[in-house]
Amino acid sequence: MQESVIYQDILQKGEQKGEKIGEQKEAFRFLNRLLNRRFGEMDSFIVERISLLPTEQLEILGEEFLDFSGISDLVNWLDTHLPRSL
Repeated sequence: MQESVIYQDILQKGEQKGEKIGEQKEAFRFLNRLLNRRFGEMDSFIVERISLLPTEQLEILGEEFLDFSGISDLVNWLDTHLPRSL
């Protein structure tokens, strides 16, 4: 069974998905540390919203937060990139 093409395909897709999840978690942890250093400990609702962002958006936020003057800029950015209902 482990030699079957279907099994190998499923295994490969699972590994790729695991890698993407790992990348997203690393990007989130790094950005969270930067944001906490800049703005202090953030509200858990804000942290939860950031954790829902895919890796690509976390990277964009990581660049754009350098231009933020306060936490309100971060909240405004999240409001435009991630609906509040999530």
